[in-house]
Amino acid sequence: MSSYNLSEIQGKKLSSILKLSQWFKLSTKESLLTENAQISSSKMKSLLAFGCEITPLQLVKISDFLKLQQIDEVSICYFQPDDNLEPALVFNCEFDISKIKPLIAELSSDISCQLAVFSDVPSIEQPGLLVMDMDSTAITIECIDEIARLANVYEEVASVTAQAMSGALEFSESLRLRVSKLEGIELKLIEQLKEGLPLMPGVFDLCQYLKSKGWKLAVASGGFIPFAERVQQLIGLDYIHANELEIKDEKLTGKVLGTIVDAQEKANFLNKMSNELNIDIKQTLAMGDGANDLKMMSVAGLGIAVHGKPKVVKEADVAINTGSLLQVAYFIAIPKQ
Repeated sequence: MSSYNLSEIQGKKLSSILKLSQWFKLSTKESLLTENAQISSSKMKSLLAFGCEITPLQLVKISDFLKLQQIDEVSICYFQPDDNLEPALVFNCEFDISKIKPLIAELSSDISCQLAVFSDVPSIEQPGLLVMDMDSTAITIECIDEIARLANVYEEVASVTAQAMSGALEFSESLRLRVSKLEGIELKLIEQLKEGLPLMPGVFDLCQYLKSKGWKLAVASGGFIPFAERVQQLIGLDYIHANELEIKDEKLTGKVLGTIVDAQEKANFLNKMSNELNIDIKQTLAMGDGANDLKMMSVAGLGIAVHGKPKVVKEADVAINTGSLLQVAYFIAIPKQ
């Protein structure tokens, strides 16, 4: 059984020490790595370092952080869910998530790598369901703001959008207010905007990855059906749920029809689809960027903030702050011990 002192691996490639998908034991007190020595506990939580090339120095800094929290025995694994992702490093040990989570932002900045803490997440090895927001999540724009740009009321509408996404304004109220300012927009302009929707980097790859594992995919959006239908075509969604704009004489009337897809409706949709598909709620992912996504994220097996507003990053289970959405795979594809 091979052992490595952390001081001995400095200057080396981590891949020359840690074999992919193989578990090691880390003693933070002794700064010692031991091959094939696993730790099992029902109280295990995970600390994940991802989204960068992991180096021995980063491993040492995370080990020192855990030691400072009086955590000694740790199982670690170097793994790569997809060839398009850098290998990540997961640390399994016993800790209080509510205590550790507020501390990892500073460590993340120090080691220039994204960090997340979590437990009991969905597994890629079982059927699951992803429900995601559309605007600024599946796509890089807020469609209502871009429609407003066409109507020369962009600044007015965008300021209301920002308030709604940060949680400063109730969503249904904000949506009706914003849509009222779009009265008279010609439908053909909506069609032009729809055809050029910019996808969020990695969202197509993520959807392909999940579909290859038998997962179902959906969008629950406070945006509008024409754009959700286009996103469905582009990334192969199974289901969409979005708002319907009233149209008369090929123009927007400034009104929304039917039930508004607000925070509660998104959560209801996730629960409904989970039940209809006979997928355990623990096997669901919900991701979004705004306050309107928090209820949906709270009922899912794992709620993921995607380039989220500060309030959303704070309240979500985990967050992807930079880089490809394919990084969602890190959370659900950790090798079994």
